[in-house]
Amino acid sequence: MVRHALFMMAGTLASRVLGLVREIVTAAWFGASGALDAFNVAFTLANLARQLLAEGALSASFVPVFTRVLKDRGAAEAEKLARKAFTVLLVAAGAAVGVGVLLSPLLVGIMAPGFDPVKADMAVSLTRWMFPFLLFVSLAALAMGALNSMGSFLVPALAPALSNLVYIVMALLLASGWGVWGLVAAVLAGGFCQFALQWGWTAKLGLSLLPGKPDLKNPDLRRMLSLFLPYAAGLSLNQVNPVISRMLASFLHEGAISVLNYANRIIQLPLGLFVIAVSQAVLPQLSRRSADQVEEFREIMAESLRFALFIVLPVTLGMILVSKEIVHFLFFRGAFGAWAWEGTSVSLAMYSIGLPGMACSTVIMRGLYARGLPREALWVTLSSVSATALSSLALMKPLGFGGLALATSLSFTLSGWVGIKLLSRNLGRPLGLFPPSWIFKMAVSLAATAGTVFLYNSAVAYPAAGGAAARSAWVGGVFLASCAVYGAVTAAMAFQEWAWLKDAITKRKRRSE
Repeated sequence: MVRHALFMMAGTLASRVLGLVREIVTAAWFGASGALDAFNVAFTLANLARQLLAEGALSASFVPVFTRVLKDRGAAEAEKLARKAFTVLLVAAGAAVGVGVLLSPLLVGIMAPGFDPVKADMAVSLTRWMFPFLLFVSLAALAMGALNSMGSFLVPALAPALSNLVYIVMALLLASGWGVWGLVAAVLAGGFCQFALQWGWTAKLGLSLLPGKPDLKNPDLRRMLSLFLPYAAGLSLNQVNPVISRMLASFLHEGAISVLNYANRIIQLPLGLFVIAVSQAVLPQLSRRSADQVEEFREIMAESLRFALFIVLPVTLGMILVSKEIVHFLFFRGAFGAWAWEGTSVSLAMYSIGLPGMACSTVIMRGLYARGLPREALWVTLSSVSATALSSLALMKPLGFGGLALATSLSFTLSGWVGIKLLSRNLGRPLGLFPPSWIFKMAVSLAATAGTVFLYNSAVAYPAAGGAAARSAWVGGVFLASCAVYGAVTAAMAFQEWAWLKDAITKRKRRSE
């Protein structure tokens, strides 16, 4: 599991770094403006399907069935299933695009009820042109699931990097003349390239991912669809969270949606690099465990959660302590001014509080999928949505958009706890995640890391008025110093996670020899 996760992290790192570059380019051209708010609403509507399919219900329902067919009946039967699924998805995604285009005014009205008529009309037009993105990312998600099942993790992790690279190039070429419409063209081109790369790689590995006769009576396809529908219901509810945040933010200061989006993009770097990589790598292994292999399943889940938190906890601490410096370093240029800097910094600190909860929730949901527990997954999602709605309403007035970000963090923390409890009940006993010794050692390690950040900040002031080289040196210095201390302390305290990493790297080297 750790070896596959490391392999995915290498590809995902390129994607997430380019994703940040993408936001840097966008921020420099548009700052936190009303036009960018309209674009972000349109992109959120189109992106809901990516969250649902590429990182959710499609892979969770397709991977277990495809993996078992591949293992039990061979590549030929697995290819037949993949082609049937491709046809069903092509028709369903095409229909979704048509419906989305027709219902764009209604969707924008729900997503951003606080927009004035001019901004709402712009958001509707942008949404209509953005919806074909759904078709590309849906088919890309199917290709990703097939590749992961066949043991190919690097190319699916690199595909979003290609999408971001295409976006960056097209935005630089078109933004000055086309405005936010140039960003729409960039999104569509990036989505197509993301699909094309993975589709071509499946062909290289011998899987012909082309339309085939759907045959809805096929038991494997029916099993996949029976898993997909409840998972889709649960995960679509989970996508209510960003909708709630943007709905309420549309009533706040112009640019509020944009600053929340910038902060969320920064959070996606550690979340995507570590947590989603671990969860995607572990799903095929969990799917191979039969219902009676409870102990093996429990051990894999516990190791996955501890490994994710081992990485995420120090990142959480660092992002809270130096949020202003991070935002200034990344975005403070061009149209991105002082108000956007302050707003994004506050939002980033609030979002960072929820990173551990996001980690647990993401990995736990994969475990629930693999165990065939759609009802439990739905309960986890309902707890998150309920907490987001209630806490957003309670915190928006006193804290503004920072309160909306904090509400998201609290909801993920609650859903992670609920998911652990429900999975433990299904397995018959607690997962045994955090022995007292692990908690004590982690507390000491985090305290040492926090002390390092404070000392560094006291000794070397952030050069806000300095050049790019000086700011880069400061951010790089605090990052390296805190990583060195955290790594040294955790290694000295003999964290098992270091042994997993060493074993994964050793096995990788042996395979390459």
